[in-house]
Amino acid sequence: MGSVRGRWPHGNREKRGWLRGAPPPWWVRVLPLLLLAAVGSATLITPHARDLGFLLGAIPPLAVLSYGPLTTGVLGVGVIAVLTVPTTHLDRPGDTDQLTVVFVAALSVFVSYVRSRRDAQLDTERAIGEAVQRAVLPPLPDRVGRIGCAAHYRAAQDGTLVGGDFFDVRAGPYGVRAVLGDVQGHGLTAVATVVSLLGAFREAALDQPDLESVAARLDRRLAVDSADVGHAELFATALLLEFTDGTAVRVIACGHPAPVLVRPGAAREVGVAPAPPLGIGLVGVDPPKEVTVPLRPGDRLFLASDGVWEARDAAGAFYPLPERLTALAGIPSAELPGAVWADLVRRRYRVRDDATMLVLTPDARAAPGPGEGPESA
Repeated sequence: MGSVRGRWPHGNREKRGWLRGAPPPWWVRVLPLLLLAAVGSATLITPHARDLGFLLGAIPPLAVLSYGPLTTGVLGVGVIAVLTVPTTHLDRPGDTDQLTVVFVAALSVFVSYVRSRRDAQLDTERAIGEAVQRAVLPPLPDRVGRIGCAAHYRAAQDGTLVGGDFFDVRAGPYGVRAVLGDVQGHGLTAVATVVSLLGAFREAALDQPDLESVAARLDRRLAVDSADVGHAELFATALLLEFTDGTAVRVIACGHPAPVLVRPGAAREVGVAPAPPLGIGLVGVDPPKEVTVPLRPGDRLFLASDGVWEARDAAGAFYPLPERLTALAGIPSAELPGAVWADLVRRRYRVRDDATMLVLTPDARAAPGPGEGPESA
């Protein structure tokens, strides 16, 4: 998947095959026409080609794959015409054979009608799904305040556009704050929790004076959501980052893998103080410890969800993310998430969970965004 920058391009999703709802390839569309033309021409040239007449019965069912009921009906009429014109030498089939072809053609028209209506409904549902995705995870701009942004998102559950991962970058009175998290489970069952957590983060990013308080707000949100649900066991892991300028970043890790600091020719995990996941009630008792990481010009922070960290190859080995980021460190930030995904695919690592990547590029020289920075508090 490509970068999530201002829109959700088709490259951000797994490409659908034509057996999974995408339009059929060109050769499937032209096959009924070619078959009708080939058999008709052959039978006009020589009477010995009449043994090929049985192929005409396959044309209406093939047309169902690509065409609507009108075109399918026209092709069916064409088949019947070829079978009844004396010059094609095919006007000798028995009554039963002719009735069978007529029945198959009529049935194909009906099936094509049903398929067309179902395809229209699926297109509507996919459009709704894309609208939900844009509402739940709005496209990131190229830059939020002093921070350049690029992201990659792929839901683990086939046929869904939103899963259990979430991320956001927001400017506020205390600087630019970012979150990347992973809700328990994935697929549609996790979407409600994702929506709840993102809403809590967006409010806390504006209201809370420090990252510990932001984490506590998210923890409370999960606790409230699961309070009336028996055996909910609702929790989420999360990384929280805060940039007040481009010279340092504050990091809190609540049960989530640490970010990777990417420098020219090198990449290493940031040392963080591990804290329990959100939602199990320990954040308020033992607040997570904030770590401040100095930044050099050109530094980038690469955040990834478990789907990337826990991808495995055929031998069961985990994907070596820091090592691969070292090899890919020369790639521009906007293209880095897509390059890591391509590397995963090329090396045949199996991704069994939602896969999310977020690249944050601080720039101390850039002007702060509206409302950003302590002076706006």
